Amino acid sequence: MTVKTGEKAPNFTLEANNGEKVSLSDFKGKNVVLYFYPKDMTPGCTTEACDFRDHHSEFSDQNTVILGVSPDPIDRHKKFIEKHDLPFLLLADEDHEVAEQYGVWQLKKNFGKEYMGIVRSTFIIDEDGELVKEWRKVRVKDHVEEALNYIKENM
Repeated sequence: MTVKTGEKAPNFTLEANNGEKVSLSDFKGKNVVLYFYPKDMTPGCTTEACDFRDHHSEFSDQNTVILGVSPDPIDRHKKFIEKHDLPFLLLADEDHEVAEQYGVWQLKKNFGKEYMGIVRSTFIIDEDGELVKEWRKVRVKDHVEEALNYIKENM
């Protein structure tokens, strides 16, 4: 199963770095940037997280919450947040159930090896819980600005 733009985004509940269970439905009335990334502390994921951090107040000004999701455990998320001073929640999807719902848990190839993992993707969900924009197989450079511009122009 995978989501499509124009449909309700699948609700989920995951543990967040703050120790609380967080559901997508908790953010009704706000726009949500839901971004999936492969692994804390890796170069591309660090760049992407820091780009979201650096634009956090601009997203907030647009009534938008940022949620990062990876298969990393909570302890690793906490270290990632502390190291890079990230002002948004990171959610632990250790069994990749939510990644599968959103169609981002896929077969990947790296240096000739095949394995299952997260394909970097971002979803914009509106105040009513509808998926309005998606980027799959994201290239990190300029991606956060593109997402922010989309929200400024369309939400």
